[in-house]
Order: sequence, then structure tokens, then C-alpha cells
Amino acid sequence: MLSKTRYTNAIKAEAKRLGFLSCGISKAEYLEEEAPRLEKWLNNNMHGEMRYMENHFDKRLDPTKLVEGAKSVISLLLNYFPSQTQNPESYKISKYAYGRDYHFVIKDKLKQLLQFVETEIGQVHGRAFVDSAPVLDKAWAAKSGLGWMGKHSNLLTKEVGSFYFIAELIIDLELDYDSPTTDHCGTCTACLDACPTQAIVEPYVVDGSKCISYFTIELKNEIPTEFSGQFEDWMFGCDVCQDVCPWNRFSTPHREPLFNPHPELLSMDKKDWEEITSNVFGKLFAKSAVKRTKFSGLKRNIEFLKK
Repeated sequence: MLSKTRYTNAIKAEAKRLGFLSCGISKAEYLEEEAPRLEKWLNNNMHGEMRYMENHFDKRLDPTKLVEGAKSVISLLLNYFPSQTQNPESYKISKYAYGRDYHFVIKDKLKQLLQFVETEIGQVHGRAFVDSAPVLDKAWAAKSGLGWMGKHSNLLTKEVGSFYFIAELIIDLELDYDSPTTDHCGTCTACLDACPTQAIVEPYVVDGSKCISYFTIELKNEIPTEFSGQFEDWMFGCDVCQDVCPWNRFSTPHREPLFNPHPELLSMDKKDWEEITSNVFGKLFAKSAVKRTKFSGLKRNIEFLKK
């Protein structure tokens, strides 16, 4: 028992040293409460053209199918809230995409944490996950006491709001487990009221196929004309539901240099974006998550905003 607590404390201390905002741990077991929610969401086609969401249904709910003999899910938060934002007269990019692609930044930190576990504790089998495998990261973070699921379906914490990434280590080591926190959204409906496309169809349910982030990043075809004039100048992602959330008044700037934006990104105005070339796109977003939409995708989004 003593060693289990010692291991838990050591892992949390190392996570803090690596720059993670917080660390919570859950028992690796089937997510019974999430199963019917996920099934209903998929059956209602709220994933739009994100067909990959239909794959690996069981793996999304059962971490032991991802890591054999899994005992613990270690959930971690990493702040990305910027100290400066874009020119207000510009087309907008979601704050999480200002700097280096988070997949690489977090994966590196997770590898270091897993290496620490193996060095300090011994032979531990595990895998790191950053938004790239069938893991319900928000559900695990909530189960691990790192926050509660807000009405906009993002994880929320009293201390820092919601501008952070979520990642996991799933390992075959038993640890001390944290308890979920309580919901503090109360009667607030700020996110539902502010969503430009009414994608938050009811509290805690987001129709992904109506979300600006889906249209500007995931959708490969043309954006439906029925949404013309509703994007509020968002050309990659959307932060509206987080920007209006009262809990985000507690957001503080991140301390990760790799998340700092390219200097030109903050000063560009609409004309600059409308005239952007593939060379400038490559320079601005060489190691950015914005590369996911490609130059052609960003141009499509900008043309849609101009209509």
C-alpha cells in the first residue's frame, strides 16, 4: 500500500515538473456511463463526416483493449492559453493552434513521464495518448477529478477554466485513484446562447456536424451555404463557447515557449489573410496544427467568410 501511494505521488510530482497543469488518476475500467451517450451521439449523426468516430467503439470505452493488463489511466492537462491574441480586425484561429502542434509537444512530455515511471518503478507497460487514438480523454479527465464536463462539452475547472489540452498515459500499474469533482455550471447558459451555429443543441450535447471547428478543420467538402454569415470570422477552429464561459476569467497564460505564435500571426489583418500564399502559409504553420486543414482548406475557409 505504501509503495502504491509513493508511486502515485512521484508520478504527480514528475508531471508537475514536466510542466503539466494537473494530473489525475483513474482505475482503468469500462466507461459504463459513456457507452449509451456515445452510441446515441453516433446514431444521431452528430459526428458528420468524421467517420473515424464510428470505429473502435469498444476501445473508446475500455482502456484494457488498448493496453493489455491496464490498471490505471493517468490524465494530464497542459495549459495553452496565450498571453497575446490576434489582431481583432483579423480572421481568427483557435488559440490552441497558435504555436507548435500540441501532438508533438505533449507526446514528448508523455514519453519523458513514461520513462520516469519505468526508471523509478521498474518494468511498467504503457502507452501515451494525445488525441490520436480512440480514447475519451474528457471522460477520463473528469473521472480523475481534474474537472467537470461543461455544458459546451469541454472539461472545466474552477481554477483555470478550459483552455488546456488533455492527454493520457494508460499503464499496467495499480495506483491510488482520484474521485470525480462536482458540476459547477449551475443555471448558466452562456455557451449555448453564444454558439454562432447553435451547435450546442442542449446542455452537454454538441452536434459536431454543426460546429465551426468541424466545418473549418474536419469537413473536406464545401461548407454548406446555409451557414453563410454565421462563422464570426473564424477560419480555423472556434473558441466562442470557451471565450464566453465565466470560468475562463481565471485562465492564465501558459509557460510553454513552443506554444508561442509566429510573430507575424498576431499582426496579420484580413487583407493579409486573403492574399496569403502557400509559401507564407508554410512559413507561418510549418509545425502547427493548422497544417491539418492544408493551404487549400484555409483558402476555402477564408473565401467562405468573404461571402
